[in-house]
Amino acid sequence: MSTIADNIASVRVRIAKAADRCGLEGDRVGIVAVTKTRSIDEMEEAARCDVIALGENRIQEALSKWDPLASRSRIPWHLVGHLQKNKAKKAIEIFSCVQSVDSPELASILDRACAAADRRMDILLEVNIGEDPDKFGVSRDALEILAEGILQGCENLDLRGLMTVLPLGLDERETRMLFASMRELRDETESRLGLSLPVLSMGMSGDFEYAVMEGSTMVRIGSAIFGERIY
Repeated sequence: MSTIADNIASVRVRIAKAADRCGLEGDRVGIVAVTKTRSIDEMEEAARCDVIALGENRIQEALSKWDPLASRSRIPWHLVGHLQKNKAKKAIEIFSCVQSVDSPELASILDRACAAADRRMDILLEVNIGEDPDKFGVSRDALEILAEGILQGCENLDLRGLMTVLPLGLDERETRMLFASMRELRDETESRLGLSLPVLSMGMSGDFEYAVMEGSTMVRIGSAIFGERIY
């Protein structure tokens, strides 16, 4: 196997062990291989290893790599970074899911772009669960209003769940506490709005095991698959 394939296999083992510690099922957790700064060859290798999606952080980089005829483009692509409103139309050309929707305005722009292109798009709502001023995301208090507005006004968007990025420098207790808060917030939102939100995208290379232990169903892994980024 290639190094990338070995690393993905290792991440799967770590997911299984973390889930087992809490009596959960590791095979319910999907891996998004985050390919920021990675070469096309590296993306192709990851795509052959049964990850559920490739993840990109920026529209311009994704556009430079996108080839609808290539094998790497035959699996879902997720936008996992912040999406500027003026680039929303470009996003629907490439991505099957935008994980970083955090405002009614952005949701509305995506919805209109999907309508014009006669397509639907999965979205996740990004929550700034750690109230970090350096992170994007809707506040936990505003989440229900945002979700309700999308359900009522965005006919071309399929709301699938929630996503978060935690602040840097947290210890295990703080990390697990915030991931648990995300799970509880998801459950409360489901109950209040009477909808299913099956996707809980939380956990990256440095903290995905804690995320799995607290109920994550999707982890976004970059360096643990590809090695440290070279800029």
